[in-house]
Amino acid sequence: MIFGGVGAGAGMLTEEGISRIRAARLIYGSDRALELVRGYAAADAVLVSITDYAALRSLAADAVVLSTGDPLMAGLGYLPGEVVPGISSMQVAFARLKVSWTNVAVVNAHGKDHATAVARAAADVCAGHSVFVIADPDFSVAVLAAALPPGTRVAVCEDLGYPSERVAEGTAEHPPAKKSRLFCVVAGY
Repeated sequence: MIFGGVGAGAGMLTEEGISRIRAARLIYGSDRALELVRGYAAADAVLVSITDYAALRSLAADAVVLSTGDPLMAGLGYLPGEVVPGISSMQVAFARLKVSWTNVAVVNAHGKDHATAVARAAADVCAGHSVFVIADPDFSVAVLAAALPPGTRVAVCEDLGYPSERVAEGTAEHPPAKKSRLFCVVAGY
């Protein structure tokens, strides 16, 4: 099996990713991932929306499984098989903010315990790291901001790579509000 990153948004597929998608005859992914690659898939390719993630372990060996962003950034790259990297939302967020990500801590709050993620992010900021938070629609930027030291910079990066892309910056005292369900947070940069 091949796990391929389709990038954070439109136009962010790598050349290797495009090549693998063009050669694939069986492609699995979320509806969003499938939409990002539809124009690259061969006419005879079968595109299947993933409804049962547990069943991915039993797919055919020649299947390509898509992951938005990069398969190893809270994606499907943990499963056995080859990984083709993609452009992650972290790469895009730090590029938009023009901030180096050499001292970044990644906190996954997507489908995870938000209180634990907030505590980890706050500890990482206090330790001198920039923090990238992979959020889900229910993650509260205000709760995160309240746990950060005063003056900490906070950015909400939404719909990265899409026409509705938005990057809003603020501080722990005045955090930016999220307006989309598809967002990540950068703090302490």
